[in-house]
This record gives sequence, C-alpha cells and structure tokens, in this order.
Amino acid sequence: MDPTNEQSANSIAVAPAGGKVPDGTGIIDLDPWLGDFRDALKSRFAKAKRWIDTFDQHEGGLEKFSRGYEKFGFTFADNGDITYREWAPNATQAYLTGDFNGWNRDSHPMTKNAYGVWELVLPARDGVPAIAHNTKIKISMVIPGGERIERLPVWITRVTQDLNVSPVYDAVLWNPPKSERYVFKHPRPPKPESVRIYEAHVGISTPELKVGTYKEFTQTMIPRIKYLGYNVIQLMAIMEHAYYASFGYQVNSFFAASSRYGTPDDLKELIDTAHANGITVLLDVVHSHASKNTLDGLNMFDGSDHLYFHEGAKGRHELWDSRTFNYGHHEVLRFLLSNLRFWMDEYQFDGFRFDGVTSMLYTHHGIGTGFSGGYHEYFGPSVDEDGVVYLMIANEMLHNLYPSCITIAEDVSGMPGLCVRLSLGGVGFDYRLAMAVPDMYIKLLKEKDDDQWDLGNIAFTLTNRRHGEKTIAYAESHDQALVGDKSLMFWLADAQMYTNMSTLSEFTPVIERAMALHKMIRLVTHSLGGEGYLNFEGNEFGHPEWLDFPRAGNDNSFWYARRQLNLTEDKLLRYKFLNDFDRAMQLTEEKYGWLHSPQAYISLKNESDKVLVFERAGLLWIFNFHPSKSFTDYRVGVEQAGVYRVVLDSDWMEFGGFGRNDRNTRFFTTDMQWNGRSNFTQVYIPTRTALVLALESTL
Repeated sequence: MDPTNEQSANSIAVAPAGGKVPDGTGIIDLDPWLGDFRDALKSRFAKAKRWIDTFDQHEGGLEKFSRGYEKFGFTFADNGDITYREWAPNATQAYLTGDFNGWNRDSHPMTKNAYGVWELVLPARDGVPAIAHNTKIKISMVIPGGERIERLPVWITRVTQDLNVSPVYDAVLWNPPKSERYVFKHPRPPKPESVRIYEAHVGISTPELKVGTYKEFTQTMIPRIKYLGYNVIQLMAIMEHAYYASFGYQVNSFFAASSRYGTPDDLKELIDTAHANGITVLLDVVHSHASKNTLDGLNMFDGSDHLYFHEGAKGRHELWDSRTFNYGHHEVLRFLLSNLRFWMDEYQFDGFRFDGVTSMLYTHHGIGTGFSGGYHEYFGPSVDEDGVVYLMIANEMLHNLYPSCITIAEDVSGMPGLCVRLSLGGVGFDYRLAMAVPDMYIKLLKEKDDDQWDLGNIAFTLTNRRHGEKTIAYAESHDQALVGDKSLMFWLADAQMYTNMSTLSEFTPVIERAMALHKMIRLVTHSLGGEGYLNFEGNEFGHPEWLDFPRAGNDNSFWYARRQLNLTEDKLLRYKFLNDFDRAMQLTEEKYGWLHSPQAYISLKNESDKVLVFERAGLLWIFNFHPSKSFTDYRVGVEQAGVYRVVLDSDWMEFGGFGRNDRNTRFFTTDMQWNGRSNFTQVYIPTRTALVLALESTL
C-alpha cells in the first residue's frame, strides 16, 4: 500500500456536508424527487454509519478491519513461522493437512476461539518454513454428526487446476523466498480526468487456440492498448473461477489470481507494466454472488448452509445457479472489504468495476423485473438494504484510503444516488455503466431500416443520465460479443465480413454501410453518451466473430475463445481502417477532453435529414445518418464565432472513407442566430459521415 495514502484507523468517517450533520438526505438537494423517500435514505445512511462506528469501537477502525488478509488465511512471520486462521464456527474439530505432513488428517489439529475462528501456528525450523512454497494444502474438519469434510482454505492466494486429473482445484501455499518475489517498480498513474476503458480478458487475448497468459498480455496487449490511446484497462476473469466458460463470473477463490494465465508475479508484472505506460488498471470484481462449489469454493465451507451466504432459498441465485452473500453479517463484511483491500494492496490495482450490482441492490436480484424508472422501485421491501449498505461502506473505504481509486457500478435498474458520495446519502461509486445504450443499437439494427432511425430517441438515450452522476458510455461490451448475440459489426455486415473485408475485394454497399455506421456509432457514443467510454477488446476494429468459451456444447473448442488481433496488421484488410479510426477518436479526446467536459448542447435533431448537431468541449459535432443523401452548404448553429477546421472526419481515406471533404477547408461563422445558437456556419456533410470541427481562430 502507498504509505502516503494510508490514514489512521479511526479517520474513516462520514464527512459532514456543508457544515450540517449528514443524515443521508443531502442527495434530495440534487434530486428533489427523492423527497418522498427521506425515511428510507435516512435508514440506509444510519445503518452504514452504525457499521462504521462498530468497526471503530471493536475492530480498531475500518482501515484495520479491512486488513483481514493480514490475520486470516496463511500469514508469514519474518522468522519463517506460519500461522493459519480460518472462520468455521460449525466445525467441531479442524486440522491442517497437505504435502507437508504426508496428508495426515490428524497430526496438525487447530484450536478454536469463542468467535468460531480456528488457529494453528507452525514454527519454522532453523528459519525454514514448515510448509514449503508451492505445495498443496487443505483444511480437514469434523462437523456435528461426525462427518469429516475437506475444503480449500477460504483466504488462499493460489489455487491450481489439473484438468487431466480433476476439474476440482487444489490449494497451494504461495510463499516464495523474498529474493524471488516481484517488486513493483512504478507508481500508480494519476487518476485520469477522462476515462477511456479497454475491457479485456487475458485468456482470449491471443489469436492462438489456447488460453493466453499474463506475460503474453504484458508483451502484446499493453503496447496495443497504449497505441490505441486508451488509458484504463478493465481486466475480466482474474478472480479464480471454477469454470472457464463462466467468463470469470463463478468465483470460487476470492483471493486467488487465476492460475490459468500464470503466476501471481506474472499478474503483478502486467499491472506494473501498465502503470509504466501511464495506464490505470481496474479489476472486474464479483461480490454479487459466488460459485456453489463445495470442494473448492465457499459453499457449505464448514458444513453449514449459511456461513458466508444467506440460509435457504434467500442464499441461492436461481438464474446464475450460485450462492448470494449475507451482506448484513460482520464476518462477511470483513471478508468482502478485505478482499477489495487485498487486490489494491497486493496487486496494485487502481479500482474496480463491480459486477452484478443490480443483484446486490434488490432481493429479487433483478430476475424477471423490468425497471420503469419509477422511484418506488428503488425503495421498499424489494431493496436489499444490507447489499446497498455494503456498497456504501466499500466505496467510502476505497475512496478514503486510495484517493485516486475508481469504482464503476454495473446496474441495469438506474437506482438514484449510485454515483453520489456517502456523506450526501449516496452509494459512492464514481461511474455507472450506460447499459441502455448498447441495447438501443441492437434494437435499431434488428428492427429498423436506416431511414427509420429516430435521432431524437438516440440523442435522448445517450444523454439520459442522472444529474451529478457520471456515466461510462459504450456501444458494445463483452455482453454483445458472446455467443447468442452479435457484435455491431456482425449485425451490420453479416456474411460479407468473410468475403469483402479485403481491399482487393469489391467495396460493396453492405461493407460501405457497415464501416460507416460502425465509426459513427462509436463516435456519437463517445462524444454524447457519458463522462467515460468503454470498448471490449477487438470491437474497436469490428472483430469478425463472436465469443464462445470451450465447453461441452462446442467440443471444448478454442476457435471462438480468442481475439483475432492480427487482422489489423494485415494491410490488405479493411479492419485496419476501423482500428485507425478508433485510435484517432481516443487521441482526439485526449487532446480536447470532452469526456470530462459538461454535457453537450444539442442544437439540431433533424429527423427528415437524419442530421444531428451538438457542441461539447468547444468542438462542433455534425452527424449525417441519412442512408443516401449528402448535403451541400448545410447550415449548422454554433455559439462561438470564429474560423473552424475539421479535426476528425469519419470519411477520411485513412479510415476507409472517400475523403469527400477537403482537409484544408476552413469554416467561417456568420453572425446570425441559428438553431438557438449565436452564429452559424455552412458545411458539406456526405451521407453516413461524421465531422468534428474545432475553433482555429476567433474573428
């Protein structure tokens, strides 16, 4: 942990807002519609404050409480002694067994304290630890009734799988000699003002028919991501998951970095290398549920149904076939909060994208529930107040201890206050994902002809976000790449992706349309849709095929569990044009900073012309979505008078376009109001083209 960020144990508290003692209702000043739910807001806030007070009184503060990994699991003294602690209150006896004692289930008994925590100290001999590094271990327990069960230690930091033997994971003690441990060389980069996220999965980040590695990602993907102009990597499927095809969403060992891709040190090198390149790294954290595995998961760990989870049906997620956490339990909070601290401290992650937040916020987990936006849906008996409060505490902890930390919520419900700080009664995330945006594009491409696109609805969907809450916009994420769905490029080009993406083949109307709209959809999403942008790896250049992990249904094939990143390197393929446009888009944002600028002013949504015009970050944006019409001397309003030039044109030839606008053209404004703006200028906007104009000089 960076000592400059460390605070005293009792310094984490709910900060007063505006001199007034906070009670959770400050958010009503941001959104008066919440006034009817004042009592519910107070209740959430009071519960979060009670937990923080409890930690202060009994645990030495939240800062100390959230360092559970320094006490539980395996800890190592400087003299080589090893201590193992595990919370398993239902067990009547517990023993440590493994390679170190020839798998003797009785030779190393543990002792239990009043809180159900078992402990064993293994002294070193002549400085040599009693358990060798990288050897297998288990905890063996006797439960009421006399049954003997064996489990993997809950806080274990390394588990490995040998599918030739069994799909069940083995726990491994990871304790390399200090001289061999990876040492971070680079500090975390500053928190980016504009968040441009490259969502990636290490295992699929290779064109080869195999599971990619951390080292390969470090060598090949980080330079690619840097070149493209992204400044944040969001890593998926890092927390160890039993089933590769679950995309990382069936976690069984929460403190173990997936061994499929390499060693813990390999992951540290990946993150350190990203930091050296000025790139922030987020972990896709899964605290919404856990694998129901018993032999190598948390489920039924000490023989009880309710250790980390709710008992009975409440503790089961029917849609995901997994277990749901009891966020109202003291030890569960220790486990989850410590898990966040572990990934920040041990691996130097810079923050988290919280998966499945909707499931955490509601007792129905979002199953079979459509959210209309009515505020009554966000309060009342369907809300899991314990889940809401856990997220409040987690965000408060992270942002106090790591001021540059970034947290993102994946929530489909649109709960108000998700991205408002706790002192005002919010949940405390930095950003929320704009999940309605990709759904809108798929619906358009599936159900509407191009001349039926409703620009007003497109603009509304892209700008419809809660006041004061930041949003990450995206045209498509990993969800749209998965089998059963189609990427945008696949919807646009379909079979011709296989026949006409070579520059030596005919530039058909289908491919011309696909490439033009692929660029325009990305640019309008980037510029109008939020305060951050996300892309899933490969989608930046219109990846030709979907994503499907090896499983029984496809004969365990890796054919679709890879990314054909090599396609952009072939100068005879049109994918390079889309890739180059994506890079230009990111670098233009880096220069002008529209993502951290106020929301755009939209001056024109012409439904018959299919023209959309707006201003943001001092730039003038002009989109012509008309499928067949180009417009000469098209008059567009602009507030700032002066001379403008084109800084980005989706029709430039280096992006696979026709170069129909002369790059040297300058656009002079006329002092006359137009579309509610003080001035206007006139432009040529070819069919299916987007132009971005910047002020070159004032008149």
